[in-house]
Amino acid sequence: MAGRYQSILETIGNTPLIRLDSVSLEVGAEVFAKIESFNPGLSTKDRAALFMVERAEDEGLLKPGGVVVEASSGNTGMSLAMICAVKGYQCVIAIPSKSSKEKVDQLRALGARVIVCPANVSKDDPRSYYEVARRIAGNTDNAVHLNQYQNQSNPFAHYATTGKEIYEQTEGKLTHFVATAGTGGTLSGTARYLKEKNQNIRTIGVDAEGSILKSYHETGEIDRDELKPYLLEGVGKSYIPGSMHMEYVDHFVQAGDRASARRAKRLARREAIFAGYSSGAAIEGVYQIADQLKKSDVVVTLLPDHGSKYMSKIYNQDWLRENRLAGKKYKPYYQTLLPTTIDRVKLRRLKKWIYLRS
Repeated sequence: MAGRYQSILETIGNTPLIRLDSVSLEVGAEVFAKIESFNPGLSTKDRAALFMVERAEDEGLLKPGGVVVEASSGNTGMSLAMICAVKGYQCVIAIPSKSSKEKVDQLRALGARVIVCPANVSKDDPRSYYEVARRIAGNTDNAVHLNQYQNQSNPFAHYATTGKEIYEQTEGKLTHFVATAGTGGTLSGTARYLKEKNQNIRTIGVDAEGSILKSYHETGEIDRDELKPYLLEGVGKSYIPGSMHMEYVDHFVQAGDRASARRAKRLARREAIFAGYSSGAAIEGVYQIADQLKKSDVVVTLLPDHGSKYMSKIYNQDWLRENRLAGKKYKPYYQTLLPTTIDRVKLRRLKKWIYLRS
């Protein structure tokens, strides 16, 4: 029967593609968002998490009563906690301290054991969330460390599902694909599928300011001087993950903490799409390529997760002020459509017209 499922896991994928009116108007092309918060775990990581768990089961690495261990900035952890709850596994997640309180609370609500690790330490530091997860898995009986940063089921999940969905939803007419990069699985897996369908589709990765992915893509070398602390979650890296396949990405741009927060908040106010911090970075990526776009172009950007995961951060004015990210208040949308020379009488008439029509 349509709409009836055996478990919550069967609802993963087939997320909607929605036109962004305000963004399309401002960048001068047709812009659509792949809204991954429609997945049951509220993020795109549901896809990769399910593929990784099922592969571990198929290979006999994960047995009944087993323990799933992972390092995650939050979203993959929540997806794994959800899957483990359904399948009866224990779940242990090592998470960096910069992850939002909401993510930690959601993990614990799903039954996961959460270990918060310092964020601004090197990957090889024994205190890092990467090393903590690896060490716990090694010291725990019947445990498997899925390691999304190297696990090829991560990009393959998006090659098999996300790319195919986007291509079919646009009837093959998309010209640009824009997505943030952390592990690289979502970006490179989707890009691989799209490139195989049409080599002319431009694939753009969005890196964080303070990360090395963009410079590595351009030079083939890791420049440690590029590294600096940043607040964005789930975007950027201090090393190149094995799940990141650079050959399928045409170009990288970088998004800053402030710009990403502003784009996410503006998306909620203009499009009623309540998206997360990395989604703001994805939208910022679209604006950064605006000068390359034509009116006939069809741009798809992937919005990784839901805004409810960031209520204590980008949707909290005190947090924004504390981190020097608070800016001027946004102009109402109608003001952005008006010439700057418009007189006050016309503006009052327009405001009254909008009020009466609302």
